Order: sequence, then structure tokens, then C-alpha cells
Amino acid sequence: MIRTIRRISHEIIERNNDLSNLVFLGIMRKGVPLAIIIGENIEKFENLKIPVYELDITGYRDDLDVNEFKNLDLDLTGKNVIIIDDVLFTGRTVRASMDAVIDLGRPDKIQLAVLIDRGHRELPIRADYVGSNIPTSSSEKVIVNFNENQGVYILNEEEK
Repeated sequence: MIRTIRRISHEIIERNNDLSNLVFLGIMRKGVPLAIIIGENIEKFENLKIPVYELDITGYRDDLDVNEFKNLDLDLTGKNVIIIDDVLFTGRTVRASMDAVIDLGRPDKIQLAVLIDRGHRELPIRADYVGSNIPTSSSEKVIVNFNENQGVYILNEEEK
């Protein structure tokens, strides 16, 4: 997993000419530690600190009724934003995150980085940076663990 995240970090460096204009938005919960690790890698490789923020999209979800959520006080106008999440599945989380980003200004570009793309898209969304494509059934669950037992785990219906 560490090598895969390093590769994503290098790809981001290669595809973005002006790293000083980048902003990372880690989707809360599991996108945040991934965004932090990628930011640390880029700081190590390029000696440049990319701002990393937690993006709470609960108020933008079309499947939840939420009255309160943590809204960022940030202007993204003119920035190159990279939304970062652990797993890309149906695309609904990414759609909600793009709505949240647009509410924070008009960025020059929005990109998407994910550690795992498991397919099963319900919306026409694809990631710009993908660690691994892992085909799964829709009944399986993909868990990414950034802690002690670091890795990606696929659980069957009965293991959830």
C-alpha cells in the first residue's frame, strides 16, 4: 500500500505543473489520512507543503437527511483541487464532494485520486489517479486500514 500511495504522489507531481496552486481535500473519514500521506510524500519529494483539508460531504449526500455538518471556510477560486478518497464505488460520494467544492468557489480544475476503484458506478465518474482497480461484487465491502494492520480488505456479505 505504501508503494502504491508513493506512485499516486509521483503521478500528481508529474501531471500538475504548478504544485503551489494545489489544494488537497480528503473526504471524511478515510480520504483524510490518504490525503495527509500523499501531502507528506509530495513535501518529501518536492520540498513543498500542499494544504490538506477535511471535506465533510454529509450535507451534500442525496441519500441522507442531515441538518448539520462541518462546512469549510475556504475559497477555492482559481485553485487546482484534488479530491482524495480511499474507495471509489458508485460515484455518489464524489458527486457530493464536487457539489461541496463548487460551493467553496470556482476552482480552475478538479481532479480525483482514489486508492481503490472497485467499479459498480451509478454515475459517469472516473478517477484521475487510481492506486488499484479491484473488481468486487456489489455485495462485498472494501475496507482500507491505515493503522496497525495496514492494507485493503474485502469482506463478503456474511463477514460484514
